[in-house]
Amino acid sequence: MSIPAIASYSLNALEHGINNRVDWQINPSEAVLLIHDMQQYFVDFFDENAEPIQTVVKNIQQIKLACKNAGIPIIYTAQPGDQSAEDRALLTDFWGTGLKSNDAVTQILPLIAPENDDVVLTKWRYSAFQRTDLKQLMDDWQRDQLIIVGVYSHIGCMQTAAEAFMSDIKAFMVSDAQADFSPEEHQMALTYTAGRCGSVTSTEQVLDAINITQQAFSIPTSKTMLVEQIAQLLEIPDDELTFEDSLLDFGLDSVRMMSLIADWQQDGLNMTFIELAAKPCLQDWWQLLETKAA
Repeated sequence: MSIPAIASYSLNALEHGINNRVDWQINPSEAVLLIHDMQQYFVDFFDENAEPIQTVVKNIQQIKLACKNAGIPIIYTAQPGDQSAEDRALLTDFWGTGLKSNDAVTQILPLIAPENDDVVLTKWRYSAFQRTDLKQLMDDWQRDQLIIVGVYSHIGCMQTAAEAFMSDIKAFMVSDAQADFSPEEHQMALTYTAGRCGSVTSTEQVLDAINITQQAFSIPTSKTMLVEQIAQLLEIPDDELTFEDSLLDFGLDSVRMMSLIADWQQDGLNMTFIELAAKPCLQDWWQLLETKAA
């Protein structure tokens, strides 16, 4: 009734013979990263010092970092401990009573733990869309692509991809950033997704897609340059912005703001996210930039 111990297997040949029916491409401005159920409880069924989980965790780390730098929102799912019989319902018939309410098992793996600006959704069913705000968040962010990594491929990951398709969201299953009960079930999930509801891709392809289109911003040296950068970041025309407007009204979120400040810091500016977030309008930002430059 519970999850079986999972034997080691290689990720290398999983995409062999899998052909995507669609030619979808990841667009960072339209994408959300979903880190699915990477809780200690589920990871403990693997040997953490062997494949596939070793490579999966490393690949998730790389993808998360690239998404963070590109301003792609990051969402986690995590099941709660000590679920009531009403909440767990039919899951009990298949998997037993589930997780205990203990941080040692309910925590998301520390190597890929959420940061303050990431979103953690409580998970109730196979699909990450069921009884959560995932669809509403994506609508609010005006994003319609979902990059899926985590466990387990043939259960939650595949079901999430299928429901994404039914909600007109393009799902990308990252073959080597997911793990499953067995290579056969893992490959089955990839085959089904590629043929019926999404696109199968690899960590390398995801990183290429994000990094090719990622824009690095240098420190603005004029008001015009600042306006151009923020307009590009928000994907709006330059003339829609005035120096008095709150950038929050134009959809500026913490993920994009952190990406921008990271670029400026990389270019040598001694400024923090907190300083920018305190007064999110162009006039205040320009005065802050002038002060820092002086």
